[in-house]
Amino acid sequence: MTWQVAVDGPLLGLDRWARHVTRESRHDLHSTLLDHAGQALSDLGSAVPAIPVLLTGGALAAWRSRRAGAPRWWLPAAVSALTAGLIPLLVVPAKALFGRPGPLGLPLTPDQLGWYPSGHTATATLSYGVAAVLVARTVGGPARRRLHAAGALLPAGVGLGLVWSDYHWLLDVVASWCLGGLVLWALARRLPRAHRPPRDRRDARNRPRALR
Repeated sequence: MTWQVAVDGPLLGLDRWARHVTRESRHDLHSTLLDHAGQALSDLGSAVPAIPVLLTGGALAAWRSRRAGAPRWWLPAAVSALTAGLIPLLVVPAKALFGRPGPLGLPLTPDQLGWYPSGHTATATLSYGVAAVLVARTVGGPARRRLHAAGALLPAGVGLGLVWSDYHWLLDVVASWCLGGLVLWALARRLPRAHRPPRDRRDARNRPRALR
């Protein structure tokens, strides 16, 4: 995708097709509710509320890890803070390098960055995704699955809201999903789980008092 954006390749026809279909759908449906929903979803990719959610998720995961006796209980808080600093480092240089105009086709002004990749989508993918991964590693079962689902659905909603509202090309959004997905995949592989007490100690606590 990045290569195609750089050389104005034929894959960009997908962007034009997606924009045409979206504009036709908006015109045919003429739904104020959908327009407001698209705007609200787009706003979820702003630094506020995404970054506070990221930092709160890191703090919560650190607190739960400390309660569980993890030796590096502070690691989730550090990861969330580093992620908050990583987001602009991943997005801003690429925007400046490619300088891609937005869907409206207006030329960039000297103080503007390009539209590729989508900063709101990257912020949402990394903020909500990392927060979900960090907290999910301190819980189990259905709660973990719900957190993973939320970490995937929120960035998906942000990206779709941006395309629906004509703020971004489709490939701008997909590129940020891919970028954020790579970071989340690496984090999920490297981050240790919260410490759990040894099995025999857990079993002893769960045994009826009369059998101890």
